Amino acid sequence: MEQITVGFAFCGSFCTMSKAMAALEAVRARYQRVIPIVSETVADTDTRFGSAHDFLREMERICDRRVIRTVEGAEPIGPKKLLDALVICPCTGNTMAKLAHGIADTAVTMAAKAHLRNGRPLVLASATNDGLGAALPNIGTLMGRKHIYFVPLRQDDPAGKPTSLVADFTLVPAALEKALAGEQIQPVFL
Repeated sequence: MEQITVGFAFCGSFCTMSKAMAALEAVRARYQRVIPIVSETVADTDTRFGSAHDFLREMERICDRRVIRTVEGAEPIGPKKLLDALVICPCTGNTMAKLAHGIADTAVTMAAKAHLRNGRPLVLASATNDGLGAALPNIGTLMGRKHIYFVPLRQDDPAGKPTSLVADFTLVPAALEKALAGEQIQPVFL
């Protein structure tokens, strides 16, 4: 296992949560220290895809660490330089919009803001129904920013949801490895 500390943050794309958990397990198998972070929505919302309590307990089991779930808990990530890299998986259109516009009002967006101030990689695994619609300008803005990398993404249901884009979560470890080397994994669009 590599001696790298990775933050792994979850946002509220609940239908992708099981795939994101598998990505977390793959990252944890490679890196010794993985710190789980969740948005307040993930921390507090039970859905047909599972209970918030069960998701948080599983994250803590995988990482062997407590979940960061508040803005106050995430803020020290920057000043204390706690992370070598931060992954947001799933990263919703809402979170990408906030990141693109400098808004840090959730545990995840605060973690990203605090982390980016240190010039270290932020890896986004998008999951948004608006990726080729309203969220597209934000994706473009983030792709042009230093230290922000994307997990390769594709339309997940072109006929049923023509503007939806979802990252290939199985590529999170490879995208993270490239980002740690300062490179964007290619191709970005599958």
